[in-house]
Amino acid sequence: MVDFAEVLVPAEQEGTKAVVRNWLKQPGETVALDDPLVELETDKVTQEISAPAAGILDEIVMVSGADVVPGSVLGRIRLTEAPAGAGRQPEARPLACGDTGAADSERFSPAVRSAGQQYGIDPAKVAGTGKDGRVTRSDMDAAFKATQQMVSDEEPSSSRSRILARDPIGPRSHMITHTPMRLSIARHMQQSVTTAPHVTSIFEADFTAVIKHRESNRTAFAAKGVNLSYTAYIVGACVAAMQAVPEVNSRWHDDHLEIFNDINIGVGMALGDKGLVVPVIRQAQDLSLSAVATKLQELTNRGRAGGLTNTDMRDGTFTISNHGVSGSLVAAPIIINQPQSAILGVGKVEKRVVVREVDGVDTIQIRPMAYVSLTIDHRALDAHQTNAWLTRFVETLEGWRG
Repeated sequence: MVDFAEVLVPAEQEGTKAVVRNWLKQPGETVALDDPLVELETDKVTQEISAPAAGILDEIVMVSGADVVPGSVLGRIRLTEAPAGAGRQPEARPLACGDTGAADSERFSPAVRSAGQQYGIDPAKVAGTGKDGRVTRSDMDAAFKATQQMVSDEEPSSSRSRILARDPIGPRSHMITHTPMRLSIARHMQQSVTTAPHVTSIFEADFTAVIKHRESNRTAFAAKGVNLSYTAYIVGACVAAMQAVPEVNSRWHDDHLEIFNDINIGVGMALGDKGLVVPVIRQAQDLSLSAVATKLQELTNRGRAGGLTNTDMRDGTFTISNHGVSGSLVAAPIIINQPQSAILGVGKVEKRVVVREVDGVDTIQIRPMAYVSLTIDHRALDAHQTNAWLTRFVETLEGWRG
């Protein structure tokens, strides 16, 4: 009797839908324990699934481009102590859904072939970056992008006609296939605005005290290899505001409001055109400014390197959108990261003219100011709680003493 080991989608994805991106092995190939076997892409990360046992990949159940959920069977490995016929080329087995490898041993997944048809690009002419030089869907996307850049408006060609619409009446256009991350973000945003009535309140915050404290301490932090960012202060001010108005750190249920004791703050991190991820700083109420800054730097470094995991982005109870880093002054409403009850928006810090009373006399001063907003689920929170939270948040920033 032949024994098999199933290759499963990890359970820790917490229900997030994933897409099979690329198989790194093909049926008939020998695999070792923990060999990278298949890539999955969720709305947040791309992860490799390793072989749960040694043997021969017997069957691919979920082909590239298939939607999967935690627990789905991706494929099966035929267990062998010493595979029969070792030392000779393993027999090639057809992939599910009629995927038949190429005669020259370079096999293209359904996602790659689909991209080839959509983009008008021959996969055989694309340099592969996958396992053993295999062409991946990402390689096809990159080749398509490069083709767009190379083709000029004045150069009619057969490849261009496949990329650009040639409607003589309407404008020319081209298609950009949605990534699984972009599709998941779109669904999540639509679900949030459909589920929760959004209301936004906007305050102004003076960052003078924060900047002064940062300038006095950033060298000491840098000596420890830590970048003391404004975001670390913002996280600290959020904790203070949550302690004053704990209802903001909550989740709405039809028959009750669940208020979290732990303050797990997600920080939005843009990945360029790819989308957005939100790594979470857990139990921020127990962390010092130094610990928050250290954790932020760790998450940022791994995020930029594509090393975040689903565990890094789960269990958030509140989210910060620091949209000011890209120049925005105000953004409203910022869509709530369901099932949370609120999200903070922080605009660009810039010098503005303000009026400050000194010894009973109004004076005109130049201060580093930023607009801060709190968008709430109006089912869970009202204006009184919203404004009380923002008041404490601003007071903490403006009175920062370390």
